[in-house]
Amino acid sequence: MTQQFAERATNVALTGARNAELTDLVRILEDQNRRKLDVIAPASALRFREGNVHVEGVESLITEDGVTDVDGIYRPTAVADEGIADKLRIPLAYLRRMRAENVPLLDENVNAWLRQEPQRRFMLRAFRGDSGPGMQPAEGVARALLSDSYKLMDNLDMLLAALDGVRQSGHPTRVTGCDLTDRRMYVRVESEAVAVQARELLRGYRSPFDGRSGDELPMISAGFVITNSEVGSGAYTITPRAVVQVCRNGLTETKDVMRAVHLGGRQDEGVVSWSGQTQRKTLELITSKTADAVRTFLSREYVEAKVRQMKAAAERPLAEPTQTIEHVTKTLSIGAEAKDMILSHFIRGGQMTAGGVMQAITSTAQTLTDADQAAALEALALPALTAAATHG
Repeated sequence: MTQQFAERATNVALTGARNAELTDLVRILEDQNRRKLDVIAPASALRFREGNVHVEGVESLITEDGVTDVDGIYRPTAVADEGIADKLRIPLAYLRRMRAENVPLLDENVNAWLRQEPQRRFMLRAFRGDSGPGMQPAEGVARALLSDSYKLMDNLDMLLAALDGVRQSGHPTRVTGCDLTDRRMYVRVESEAVAVQARELLRGYRSPFDGRSGDELPMISAGFVITNSEVGSGAYTITPRAVVQVCRNGLTETKDVMRAVHLGGRQDEGVVSWSGQTQRKTLELITSKTADAVRTFLSREYVEAKVRQMKAAAERPLAEPTQTIEHVTKTLSIGAEAKDMILSHFIRGGQMTAGGVMQAITSTAQTLTDADQAAALEALALPALTAAATHG
């Protein structure tokens, strides 16, 4: 598979992957775990200088592995800026404008609000930077500013627990692609052993990528996508996902999603470190829930039921496809650039029905380089089917 890796800073953990292999994702997550620093700090220990988060006066953690220094400089990601704006009730658009146009004003605003409640506590999630002998610690990355009751459910732990649940379910599966962004991890899993014919749904459809016909390969296989966020951008989820084999389009059914939220009790100040028992209980629950979800989602009956639900709407012919796509994208708040891409994919797909609009959205999602945008667009495919079928 093609892989695109993006590093936020040369001295900090690799943070991005698109359509990566599972082994590559695990390698990145292992590197991130070595650099992670999670700390509960009062507002009085946080300051903004030159647009960066300065942590001062937080006690270091001493363990058998050595001393974990917390004090230092951390450069906020866009996700961290969102958390800062939310926690300090600064309008996000204004914060972004200050960062772009007037960083001293940004420092002044953030510091003023931090001084308002000096004892208020936050969780800062960060990556440490590298430093050499006799050098000052390198600039790290502030990944998120969260509530001090945020429950850590890290990507690597969740992934391994989920894959163990898949194994325990007994279904033959394969991981078909992995994405990692500053916000979320996505792992797509498929079982070609659980595939159903969908001739009516795919009649007349051509893959916009290679021209293969849905009439020749009318199969849809069962699957699901595992997602998790370490930075407050969503719960751990397993979402059922049917895969159209002729073009690899994915149809996610968000109504049936299984969730595990990041909620916990307040934690003491200092570096956050879970007890082994707490971690084990959480991961055992994830493994069990995953196994149950897989048994449900990777069943022929489940996929057949979903295909039947789509069939009637998908066969609805479109008298004015361009107007319908305009209506669908406006209704679902899809931007102009994506709308143009969807129209192009619709034309190449050759299926002049509401189902063709659904397929155009999912094939467009495959081409997006931003994994968060791709996942969000794919999740709109089934609502788009309904909107297209009822238009006019």
